[in-house]
Amino acid sequence: MSVIHRAEQLEIIEQHRIGRLVERLENMRRSAVGNGLSQCLLCGEVFGLLSSSSVLCLDCCMKVCTKCGIETAGSQKRAQWLCKICSEQREVWKRSGAWFYKALPKHIRPIKDSILDNRMPVTERGEQLPVTRSAPISYTWAQTKATLGTLDFSLLYDQENNALHCTINKAKGLKPMDHNGLSDPYVKLHLLPGASKANKLRTKTLRNTLNPVWSETLTYYGITDEDMVRKTLRISVCDEDKFRHNEFIGETRIPLKKLKPNQTKNFSNCLEKHIFEQIERVNDSERGRIMISLKYSSQKCGLVVGIIRCAHLAAMDANGFSDPYVKTYLKPDENKKSKHKTAVKKKTLNPEFNEEFFYEIKYADLSKKTLEVTVWDYDIGKSNDFIGGLSLGINANGERLKHWFDCLKNKDKKIERWHTLTNELPGSGYND
Repeated sequence: MSVIHRAEQLEIIEQHRIGRLVERLENMRRSAVGNGLSQCLLCGEVFGLLSSSSVLCLDCCMKVCTKCGIETAGSQKRAQWLCKICSEQREVWKRSGAWFYKALPKHIRPIKDSILDNRMPVTERGEQLPVTRSAPISYTWAQTKATLGTLDFSLLYDQENNALHCTINKAKGLKPMDHNGLSDPYVKLHLLPGASKANKLRTKTLRNTLNPVWSETLTYYGITDEDMVRKTLRISVCDEDKFRHNEFIGETRIPLKKLKPNQTKNFSNCLEKHIFEQIERVNDSERGRIMISLKYSSQKCGLVVGIIRCAHLAAMDANGFSDPYVKTYLKPDENKKSKHKTAVKKKTLNPEFNEEFFYEIKYADLSKKTLEVTVWDYDIGKSNDFIGGLSLGINANGERLKHWFDCLKNKDKKIERWHTLTNELPGSGYND
């Protein structure tokens, strides 16, 4: 009880201290006699050619003479001026802890009647007034992250389909980047580590607004449980410029391990400046991912191979993209007739093919076969570049072997799986 009593006494003392700071500030405001335009806001001296020069207060935008102003150093090393009232206001904000609470904490203003020693605020009848918290006061110079704006979005990890859905809802109070006091904002996404054009997604651009509403869903395909543990999603808001480089406004980062499978999580994050972190080395053998479907058709007596899509492919061209296509072989291939090829998708690292190939083969012979899948970059006038490949069959391991066995065990059922491409060319006996 004595500790609690002591804490209450210290709190009263602190409220008196803050109250004295506030009272001093109010006295300065009451003593101001000028209009802040043609006269000094504090002393009332008239500005003119033969009188004192005026300076503009950075916070209140009122004019004061050099005697009533305080020169401060700005962020760009240019001289900036504050009137004594605004300078004192900053001091109160700092010494009272209001910078942390974003409002003045509880305080007790000193009374002028010297008979009452307890300095508690009283009414004309002598009744004690309750201690109240002042209304929140917002100062532009005290804002940090809030000046860049906030972003509302939601994330959903679809574990069954290996997809990460990112819904960008809206932003509020973005920092103006254009001369008209507005911006042309858009949002772009990257997966870290390994940010590249292969895993970049972006929304449309909204013109002349600081409070854009996108309501747009961007989806990453081929996301595994391992990715959800080790990867981080970087969400950046930028301003688009037609005649020069786009400008960065702010970003926020979400470690994917914070998400629970198949549960949507909503976020409303303050944007921050560029966050620099130690770059994690990406495995060079990973060249992207491919989604393949397998089905043995008992009706047609053959294997149906579906090439659905690729994700995060390695860039092979100078423009940072590739022109990918996929080839499949069923080995061993005595008649050299098992080659199938998809169409070429131009200038993309996340192509969608949705093509199926049929191999006529007896069910009993499947256990002796190996399906080789390779992804290539198409080039005109020179040899095509190998991007990555993989093999499915009894000699494979891990998810590739499991995919093949699932196909053998489930006739007439389409089995879809994501697989990681490597830089090792399956079957060294051929080239493209």
